[in-house]
Amino acid sequence: MDSKLWKLGFFTALTSFVLLILGTRTILGNQLEVKNYLTFAVFGLTVGMLATLLRFYKMKAGFWIFMASLAIGFAEMFRSFIMDKDGWGDAAGILSLFIITSFGFGITLIVQAVKMLLSTTNGTNRPS
Repeated sequence: MDSKLWKLGFFTALTSFVLLILGTRTILGNQLEVKNYLTFAVFGLTVGMLATLLRFYKMKAGFWIFMASLAIGFAEMFRSFIMDKDGWGDAAGILSLFIITSFGFGITLIVQAVKMLLSTTNGTNRPS
């Protein structure tokens, strides 16, 4: 596997991990426990592996859709944290991050499946 892919996955995982900690500890002012760090690390590793696998299998369109959904998810999480007036901003922010990222990954899979079907029907992917 190319060393760029490992760097991409590590950077994505580390950035996600740091943004989650920054949001919950700094913006919300919550005290984090070991299980919080473990959960954030698992989420970061998951999105890092997904980004790496999308690039490894040369799914460029899917990669960019997934990364855009991850960025939108973090933006929505921070917006929920900052605009919290009812006391539910912390739960709504984390859930919106998870839901938007999962939805983006689903869209990624659909787009890549359509691209594969179109390339197969056009004859560009047929064995010779």
